[in-house]
Amino acid sequence: MSDLTLYELDGCPYCAKVVTKLNELDLKYESVKVPSAHSDRTEVKEISGQTGVPVLVDEANGVEGMPESDDIVEYLEETYGAAAN
Repeated sequence: MSDLTLYELDGCPYCAKVVTKLNELDLKYESVKVPSAHSDRTEVKEISGQTGVPVLVDEANGVEGMPESDDIVEYLEETYGAAAN
């Protein structure tokens, strides 16, 4: 099982951006597909305080619900990109 979990929605360009970065860094992660209706995203709301996706959880580093694709991509590069080089 992976320490990384990505809450995402099919067809979401922001989610795709994060998935691309995860794949570039060759990181294993668990994908959790969320409902399309924001009102049905109770699990996302509980972990991140909002209903937008993507949301990243990184148990190994204490990240419990990071929203915003740009922030997630930057975090992944800083946390895992340097280790790969």
